[in-house]
Amino acid sequence: MSMEIFSLLLLLAAIALGFLRRMNTGLLSIAFALVLGHAAGIPDKAVIAGFNSSLFLILLGVTYLFSIAQLNGSLALLAEKVVALTGRRTALVPVVIYLFSTVLSALGPGTVPTIAIMMVFSMTLAAEMKISPVMLAALVVLGSSGGGISPLAATGIIAKNLCEQIGILDVEKIFLLNGVLSMTVYAAVVYIVLGGWKLRSEHTISLAELPAFNRNQKITLAGISVMVVLVMFFHFNVGLTSFFVAAVLSFLRVADEAEALKKVPWGTLLLIGGVSVLMNLIIKLGGIELLAETLASIMTPSTSTAIMGITAGCMSWCSSSSGVVMPTLIPAIPDLFAKLGGFNEIEMATAVSMISHCAGISPLSTGGGLALAAYSASAKVFGNDLQKLFVQLFAVSACGVFFLSFLAWLGLFRWLL
Repeated sequence: MSMEIFSLLLLLAAIALGFLRRMNTGLLSIAFALVLGHAAGIPDKAVIAGFNSSLFLILLGVTYLFSIAQLNGSLALLAEKVVALTGRRTALVPVVIYLFSTVLSALGPGTVPTIAIMMVFSMTLAAEMKISPVMLAALVVLGSSGGGISPLAATGIIAKNLCEQIGILDVEKIFLLNGVLSMTVYAAVVYIVLGGWKLRSEHTISLAELPAFNRNQKITLAGISVMVVLVMFFHFNVGLTSFFVAAVLSFLRVADEAEALKKVPWGTLLLIGGVSVLMNLIIKLGGIELLAETLASIMTPSTSTAIMGITAGCMSWCSSSSGVVMPTLIPAIPDLFAKLGGFNEIEMATAVSMISHCAGISPLSTGGGLALAAYSASAKVFGNDLQKLFVQLFAVSACGVFFLSFLAWLGLFRWLL
């Protein structure tokens, strides 16, 4: 067996075991990197060099800062106050949920933390206001995913890093615009098809019923605002700036530092870092080139982006979009371009990123899984009703993958290039 095939089989094994045995694919990837490195005669030092310490530090800084904000309730209360502005205009609630998820995610928390913040709140609203939980769950995932491709957020940082490694530069703006556009298109479809425009409810949230921001929450929101200004307008490094702001917030005791560190998504960081170690070896051994050749054999220049989108979506149903799907497929783009031509590399990279994240509505993924658990607890849904919700969430996820892939074939991700 050639080393190219062996390397891809190890990646497949890491993904499969991570899904089937609920193990961290990143930790498995590091373990398999040792096996692959020794089988290929690559020194351990070279294997370890595949760990992207710069990316890890950036992600740690951003997630730590927003762990503080999540811990003291500042972001959750801000979300409630924003939704309360709709008053009795219930049909606007899903729209506000989507817009706020997009903006919040773009400002730094990123896709998964924003989903975690918004999903429990949204599923509680769905139960109390008799709004479709499938619609609100989908809008939270889509909004968080579209905003999460921002250069301030984890997914955007990962995408930028992956693109720079293959020679695609200055992608931040087009990634964010394409991400928000694609997610908004499908969000609009979900809103219309699931009847968001005709919602009526007697239950409303009043601003007067909500508490005022306390001292710690005000300081936290001010700190986040400072981080955004420094990064967006003065081009500070987002990771280092997040550490600086987090240090000030910890000094001011706005949240328990030890508890904030516990809330950092260490599993996700290890997933991303671990997969990068294995992927570095796979690239060195020609595995990605082999993957590109296999995909190219079923593609034409006109169908390449759509097929990559479907591939990304299907992979995302059983693995992490940012941690596995993007690091696997984006590095294959230059080889595909060399063999096929006829497509834009940024277009394909954004299609892979956004369609894989759209698949996150599935209950097999983080977003859909959180929705299922939160709505079950809020609405006391069990048995057949819970199974029905599972099927509906997966159906909306699958429709999104194929719908956006079809639009990719029509040139959706080319409109803003």
